[in-house]
Amino acid sequence: MNDTKVLISGASVAGPALAHLLNRAGCCVTVVERAPSVRGGGYAVDFRGEAIDVLDELGILAEVRGHDPRMRGTSLVDEAGEKTGELPAEAFAGELEVPKADLTRILHRITADDTEYLFDDTITALTEHENGVTVEFEKAATRDFDLVLGADGVYSRVRRLALVPHEQALHHLGLSGAGFTTDNFLGLDHQGMLQVAGNAAVYLFSAGDPKRLTVSLSFATDSPALDRRSRDEQQQAVRAAFAGRGWEVPRLLAAMEDAEDFYFASTCQVQLERWSTGRVAVLGDAGYCAAPTAGMGTSQALIGARSLARHLTAADGDHRAAFAAYEAELRPYVAENQAKGREAVAMFGGGDPQH
Repeated sequence: MNDTKVLISGASVAGPALAHLLNRAGCCVTVVERAPSVRGGGYAVDFRGEAIDVLDELGILAEVRGHDPRMRGTSLVDEAGEKTGELPAEAFAGELEVPKADLTRILHRITADDTEYLFDDTITALTEHENGVTVEFEKAATRDFDLVLGADGVYSRVRRLALVPHEQALHHLGLSGAGFTTDNFLGLDHQGMLQVAGNAAVYLFSAGDPKRLTVSLSFATDSPALDRRSRDEQQQAVRAAFAGRGWEVPRLLAAMEDAEDFYFASTCQVQLERWSTGRVAVLGDAGYCAAPTAGMGTSQALIGARSLARHLTAADGDHRAAFAAYEAELRPYVAENQAKGREAVAMFGGGDPQH
């Protein structure tokens, strides 16, 4: 792999993790990211099973553990806000949990010295030829790479350009939702609250910053179309889904209007007949998103990055053999996680219209 020129699209979790492992193998890695800098914000992410070993292999396990907010559990409440039950911390947090912003910051730091980052840019065209892939960017000059790897999320540009359009890859699980933070007016202390009524759910928690409350408002939908709509249209859909709800919902809807970190996404799975073509492959959510309800997105990203890096190294330059081995190894694991993601949708008020 010495001096192999690799382009990775996406600087969230899978991309930088893969960059670090490929740098160790002697590759010359470039990461392109459409955001202007390392992304902040986002919910907490958790790690389960082999993902803990990957953190150790990356040399960051102890540091990541230091950012674990150590959640105490989640209270189930009825429409009046009265407690009806309790979920253990492990239901949402896995074996280890950290704010996503801390994880992405750590991954960027360990790759910054030997990885070229192209922030505020994106791939616009891929043309494969016998000896590599010619890549056109929105801003940077056109360049050639030996391999192009897509770690650019559910709406992956690499997947769309090289494999299939979004509508063939995305499978909507019947749930969409808004996320944001507001003042911790409930005084939650490393705790969560979950209220499910009909086809809509309110999930609240406070973790790292005791002054902030993280809010998730999810509701049943027929398609992920709202993901591509304006913020005003998204918020209008949220208000309609929660119209007439009592408890703290009116206050949360008002806070949503002013939130600077408002985020909207639908619960989708990415299902592909193949994860590669020629010199291009995808990983993480771009290749096999299991849906947030599976709680396995970050673990899959890390395990997928390690698997792909190992097989590329072992194949000694034969990318076709490496991609085939990577997919054969990970397919059963992904299938299991996607089944869990579909099963868990009902907990947040959704359905599964496509399965």
